[in-house]
Amino acid sequence: MEPPRITYRRLAAADLARIGEIDRTERIETLYVQRGARLEEQAGDFSSPPWSGEGEGEYSVAHQRAECERHLAADALGLVAFDGERLVGIGLATPHIRPGIAQLAFLHVSDGYRGRGVGGHLAGQLERFAREQGDHTMVVSATPSANTVHFYLGRGFEPMAEPLPELYALEPEDVHMLKLL
Repeated sequence: MEPPRITYRRLAAADLARIGEIDRTERIETLYVQRGARLEEQAGDFSSPPWSGEGEGEYSVAHQRAECERHLAADALGLVAFDGERLVGIGLATPHIRPGIAQLAFLHVSDGYRGRGVGGHLAGQLERFAREQGDHTMVVSATPSANTVHFYLGRGFEPMAEPLPELYALEPEDVHMLKLL
């Protein structure tokens, strides 16, 4: 029996109740620390467990859902990826966070689905959306793991010498990157 194919569609409000299906588990042995446009490697064990189904802390399902809702309220476009009936990826882009600048605000792909084109497909569609909305630049506050940073570098993003202050204030440990669309 052939495994189900990954399907993509626009995010529906009901999809947010299923965000806990995404398994963010990742073994992380290298993080990047951003110093202006330079990235410095830091070795260690920074592995990520799944989001918690309890509470409302930063790494909880409830917090992730609230973040998506916040961006959707700011006119973000959301896309989802499914393997059969299982939610395996989600991405959101918020247009016009500044004139001409969109934010790739949220992108998560389940463990076991990374490196298979799911994140690239979601990101590419969100970049196209931003261009269609008239934005010429996209910014992202990327988790500083080697896998995530390499993903964005491979898509043409570059570290920003000066991150947008409003995004840096929210995610000071992230790697702040931009891409000309």
